[in-house]
Amino acid sequence: MKYPSVDGKTVIGLIEPIVLLGKDGVKRDILAKIDTGASKSSLDSTLTNELHLGPILASKIVKSAHGNRIRPILEAELVLASKRIKAEFTIADRAHMAYPVLIGQNILKQGFMIDPSKGKPQGGA
Repeated sequence: MKYPSVDGKTVIGLIEPIVLLGKDGVKRDILAKIDTGASKSSLDSTLTNELHLGPILASKIVKSAHGNRIRPILEAELVLASKRIKAEFTIADRAHMAYPVLIGQNILKQGFMIDPSKGKPQGGA
């Protein structure tokens, strides 16, 4: 898939296919939610277990609609819009959410611009 660019930044939509890279060559194609209001990206706890991600690097207090919670942080690698990125993620139970991965500002600052009018990808990740 070809992604347009503006001023050197890759233009992505609010929902984007990513490839999450786990240990031992395990990888998962997933649709991720883009959230400019989230300072740090987040992964579903079940997904982190399936991909054998870790170790836990630290913990952080995260403010959300459900209140303040302490969440573990780990580093993971993903491919977004053909760019391979290593970033920190908080771990949360996202089973009740539509998307198991949330891409926040810590990744978006690495050369992405959001176009909310860009449609949802067809056929999944």
